[in-house]
Amino acid sequence: MKSAITAIAAVSVLASSALAGDRKFTYSNDVTTNPKGVWEYEQWVTWKSYGSGKDSFDFRHELEGGLTDKLQIGIYLADWTLTRQGGKTDAVWKSSGVELIYNLSNPTTDILGSAIYGEVKLGEEIFKLEAKLLLQKNLGPWTFISNTIVEAEWEGSGYDEEIGVFEQTLGVSYDLSPSFSIGAEAKYELEYEGWSGSADGALYIGPVASYRKKDFFVATTVLFQATDIDSEPDVQTRMILGFHF
Repeated sequence: MKSAITAIAAVSVLASSALAGDRKFTYSNDVTTNPKGVWEYEQWVTWKSYGSGKDSFDFRHELEGGLTDKLQIGIYLADWTLTRQGGKTDAVWKSSGVELIYNLSNPTTDILGSAIYGEVKLGEEIFKLEAKLLLQKNLGPWTFISNTIVEAEWEGSGYDEEIGVFEQTLGVSYDLSPSFSIGAEAKYELEYEGWSGSADGALYIGPVASYRKKDFFVATTVLFQATDIDSEPDVQTRMILGFHF
């Protein structure tokens, strides 16, 4: 009996490691990290639709790799945005950056999976520091996830516009098969100019689906604004496509 339990635990750990980079969510980061020496390329596309007739496409080209079995680095080769409004289209490079994720506990074999996350982004008109606490629990075919996020941003040509952001994401996913999952994600965001004053919170919620194979995955989320803030998108859709190598 003891050997059977040990074998099951070993298989769970191996499965968790093998799929460490396969996303089931797009607005929430997993706590698991790529094993040492395992790299992947991720292509992000986020479409935002505003009630004013404006829409935008945000693109990210990212490399991720395991520096150790618990420490993962992500390199944002380029973040850029294509905006359409009033018959005019503009494409602008925004920034490049780097992120680090350190895994503290396993979401399958421990009571609660956890990790800490740090990010730095720099562009011509933005400098951003971001910290996250990542929590996750895997129960059979179910995955529950939470990200608590604090951002400090300096924007403008002289980085003189200071903004503070608090954000919370939640997600739940169910495995219909080893390759396909469906679920839901939610995001709540508060933004403060100069880290002071009051802010209207924007709440988004919607479905998520993901598909994965040995060296490939794709995940897509569609979020609808549940609040009524004109300056925020009414709908935002994100797809992340990843390839392991």
